[in-house]
This record gives sequence, C-alpha cells and structure tokens, in this order.
Amino acid sequence: MPEYLITFNDEWVPEHTAEQLRAKAAAARTVTDDMLAEGVLVFTNGALDRSTAVCSVVSVGGEAVFTDGPYAETKEHLGGFAVVDVPDDEAARYWAGRLATALDWPQEVHRFPGLGPARSTWPRRE
Repeated sequence: MPEYLITFNDEWVPEHTAEQLRAKAAAARTVTDDMLAEGVLVFTNGALDRSTAVCSVVSVGGEAVFTDGPYAETKEHLGGFAVVDVPDDEAARYWAGRLATALDWPQEVHRFPGLGPARSTWPRRE
C-alpha cells in the first residue's frame, strides 16, 4: 500500500490558550487511536514550531555546516504530521479530513512515491 504524509504548517494554526491546545490534542489523539485500531498509522508527532528547531545544516564544499536554530529565511514551519499506510488517495483524504475536523485547522496530503527504506529494509534499533 502507498504511504501518505498528512501535515500542517504551524502558521496555519491560530493562537490558542493552553486549555484549548489540550482539547485539540485530545481530539487528535482520538483520530490517531482510530488510525492505530485500523492498522494504518505508521508514525505521528507534532507541536513543532520555530522554538523546536535545533539546527539547520547545509553542505559547503562537501562538508556539513550547522547553524543553531531555524534557517533565517524560513517563513513556514512544519507544525505536525502523520504518516499513514492506506490503499489509496481516498483513504488518505478520509484521515486528513478527520484530523482537519478534530483540530479545526487545514491539513495537506502528500503521497510518497514508494515505500520508505526504514520500513522495508532497515533494521530497527532496540
């Protein structure tokens, strides 16, 4: 089955109180619990914003050059995501719709061109 990335940018999320964010997290957990029950959830995480960026890295002359914090010109930041393993675009849209409704902010769906090597061939670290 194809894998899909369901994601939102932090900038798409309006300001919320801590209590509102806890309620949104609980609503999203309900959806991800349903994804787990259906056996389609590969991985999910969130609460990402400018403050969670550890570093940026670029290649200069074939060497990795690290800069603390986010890349200065970046205007958008990944806010959260879920990777799902579902049969088709319609199923991916269904789960994205569930998340958009639970969180009340937009989601984007991307289809990966093939199965990622981490699931298909790499050994897992214990």
